[in-house]
Amino acid sequence: MFEKMQRAFWKALTPDMVVDEPKQAVQPVAGLAEDVVAALGGVDNLKSQQPVALSRVRVQLRDVAQVNRQALKMAGVPGVMLLDDGVVHLITGLQP
Repeated sequence: MFEKMQRAFWKALTPDMVVDEPKQAVQPVAGLAEDVVAALGGVDNLKSQQPVALSRVRVQLRDVAQVNRQALKMAGVPGVMLLDDGVVHLITGLQP
C-alpha cells in the first residue's frame, strides 16, 4: 500500500520520469509457460488445455491461424501437431 502511494506521489511530481506499472501481455495459464501461451495466440485464444501424456499437452484454440510455430520452438516445444476443430497437440518431451 505504502509503495503504491509513494509511486503515485513521485509520478505526480515527475510524470515523465517514473515508469507506469509494467503490463503483463500474457497471463499465466496453469501448466503452460507464458511464452508458450503467447505463441498460441494469447490467453483469449485458448479454449481449453489438458495434459494427455507425460510428453503431450492437448490445447483447443479459437483460431489456429494465430499459432506461431517458430515462437513455440523457441519456447522449448519441439513438436506441434495441428488437428481438426482447433485442437493442437504440443509435444513437449519429458520436460516438466
